[in-house]
Amino acid sequence: MLPRNSSGADDLLGNSSHSRPGNVEQVLVPFFDVLILVLGLAGHSTVMFILCRRHRKRAGQSAQSSMTGTGTDVLLLALSSADLLLLATLPFHTAAIAMQQWPFGDFLCRMAGFLGSACSSASAFTLSALAVSRYMTVVHPATAYRLLSPRRVAMVATLLWVPACCLATPQFVFRSVGILGTPPGSSDGLTCFAFLSHKDQLIYGLFHFLLAFLLPLITITIAYGNIYLFLWRTQNAGQAPQVERYQNKSSGATGTSPRYGAFTVFSRLTAIASTVLNPMLYVLTSQKFRQDLLRLFKKEGQRASGGAAT
Repeated sequence: MLPRNSSGADDLLGNSSHSRPGNVEQVLVPFFDVLILVLGLAGHSTVMFILCRRHRKRAGQSAQSSMTGTGTDVLLLALSSADLLLLATLPFHTAAIAMQQWPFGDFLCRMAGFLGSACSSASAFTLSALAVSRYMTVVHPATAYRLLSPRRVAMVATLLWVPACCLATPQFVFRSVGILGTPPGSSDGLTCFAFLSHKDQLIYGLFHFLLAFLLPLITITIAYGNIYLFLWRTQNAGQAPQVERYQNKSSGATGTSPRYGAFTVFSRLTAIASTVLNPMLYVLTSQKFRQDLLRLFKKEGQRASGGAAT
């Protein structure tokens, strides 16, 4: 399998130069894409609202307390921003699948491929940064407090887009619109394809897989493996209160392993659907998010009941 938005499959575009969707996919894919878009926008918008609300609340406190923490919220905000930007390109891909052609021109063909690759890579790199940040917070809290200030973490989150954009540059440079590879008997509509040869697709896809999937996956596995090993040793040493405190901290670092696309429509939908998983994981695994979400709903409910009473 290749990472999502790699040139080997053109999954997000849904109209690679070597395959066209059938009638079933023309109906099912747009339906699921709309569902993913609605859920993703709602979920990530809620997460970003909660994070921004936390920031405003801390800003209203003393200068000393507002600078505490490890900047985890900054990375979560960056993760949601990357997923939201990826979701913004989804309608173009959905329309291309439904119409069995690319009607949006050469520039949008290049930009859709570029943004898809850059956002998926940035998301994977941010998940890795979250894992490292959480490892520092749990295992080396004093060092984390000294180094992982929100400002520094924000700088790291911004710099992570540099390698992500570098990985995505071939998508912008080599993508084009044409009729290359159109199967016999299909429509003559234009196709947005990435590379002219299978060899080029394989080389780019393998390179993308190693840097934007395998490397982040190894980083995340090592970081969280060391976290739980540390917690296990601490618990066995009879330091249960400290373990509980660390476990509450580590619950804020949520997310799945870096996400990837594949050659089938089902895998494509699964890959894109992963953009809506992080908000759910925030709520399910983080006590702070659950509390913030409950307070938000409670406040909105009180506001609605107050407005009805007037």
